[in-house]
Amino acid sequence: MSDRGGFEAKLDRIDAIVKELESGDTKLDRAIELFKEGKHLARECEELLKSAQLQIDEAMSDAAQGGKQRAKTNELDDQIPF
Repeated sequence: MSDRGGFEAKLDRIDAIVKELESGDTKLDRAIELFKEGKHLARECEELLKSAQLQIDEAMSDAAQGGKQRAKTNELDDQIPF
């Protein structure tokens, strides 16, 4: 399941792993396998979230810079006497 599925698919798989582990019917070997898979998926989700946060931060920075540029342009326009 660690192929390039989307964030939501990874979360769904983690949820299924947790439910199976919580069922109490899982053999030790299977539980270890599930734990490793869940840990791997959690790392992938964390990386996806970090990437999304970076994109949001960049977009917010770009928007703030655009606002500053517009304000600077408006200041210059206000100074022109004609």
